[in-house]
Amino acid sequence: MRGFLSRSLFALALVAPRAALAACPLPEPPPASAKPEKPALPAKPACLDAKGGCPGWEAYSYNDAIKAYNLQLQAFRPLAEGYLQKLNAYVKASADYAQCEVKSMQ
Repeated sequence: MRGFLSRSLFALALVAPRAALAACPLPEPPPASAKPEKPALPAKPACLDAKGGCPGWEAYSYNDAIKAYNLQLQAFRPLAEGYLQKLNAYVKASADYAQCEVKSMQ
């Protein structure tokens, strides 16, 4: 019985370091709530494509809406870039995880 126990402990000691290496960290995707929402493009007035064009007030209103949209895009861009960095980190962590799993089987 004592010999069996010592052999079992020896075998466990040989396997334990590999078991510790086999625990590969799982990648965590960025939360969906972190994805910024792109601003909506203002609706284009139908008169813009018409032969006669738009009345002045409608053209000015659309121009103002486009300017506001461009400002919203400027605020959106750093948020989108930050989210892109998180996605790229997730992709790298996924590749690292896959490599870790491969190494654990060798």
